Amino acid sequence: MTGSRHLKALAAPYYWPILRKEYKWTVRPSPGPHPTEYSLPLLIVVRNVLGYAETAREARRLISEGHFEIDGRVVRDYKFPVGFMDVLRIKPTDEYYRVVPVPTKVIGFVKIPKEEAAFKLCRIQNKTTVKGGHIQLNLHDGRNVLIRVNDPRNPVEDVYETLGTVQLSLADNKIVDYVPLAENNLVIISGGRNVGRVGLLKKVHRGMGVKRSVAVIEDKNGNLFQTSLSYVFVIGRDKPLITLPEAVWK
Repeated sequence: MTGSRHLKALAAPYYWPILRKEYKWTVRPSPGPHPTEYSLPLLIVVRNVLGYAETAREARRLISEGHFEIDGRVVRDYKFPVGFMDVLRIKPTDEYYRVVPVPTKVIGFVKIPKEEAAFKLCRIQNKTTVKGGHIQLNLHDGRNVLIRVNDPRNPVEDVYETLGTVQLSLADNKIVDYVPLAENNLVIISGGRNVGRVGLLKKVHRGMGVKRSVAVIEDKNGNLFQTSLSYVFVIGRDKPLITLPEAVWK
């Protein structure tokens, strides 16, 4: 075992549900759609979060046999990073979970109905213009969506703005809905000390870049709090597009 293939348990993100004092090493996530600090390796999800295995060997076997899907496709890499808004399916039981930010634990798994598992919310990280004048949306989970425009000089099809959220059909990667980063839209916080809190976006104080911009959020009790704009993830207009833990929304 080496540091390049494995990760010291004490160096893993604080919220990982692992026995740090019992084992020196833990699973290092593979390069993938989510950064290490905001994801869990699939093995830890199967063994430590969902409890489908008692040991790493059992978890690796179940994963290699193809019992788990992420966003509609079978994943056999036990190091695959599972992150925010991913849809996890347990094939033998036909159960579905969505990964959402939650207070304290950071990464939570919310059970969802099969119908809801057909789509995913993705935040627009940035936009680029590609050959032909078409617009490419670069999303938070590494996906790219091409918006074709008829006239590059007047791209009326491009209604999308950075930090807005698109609702994607997982079957064909098509945009079903778009919710912009706008006042009074519903957001969830994906990092920082307010991680997992849900509320209405009331105002944005722009700074030098997204990380230095501050968002003012109003929670369900009417309390205002502030967070970095980089942690704000739009999840709906007057109500959330996804199932949320009752503790943060009901």
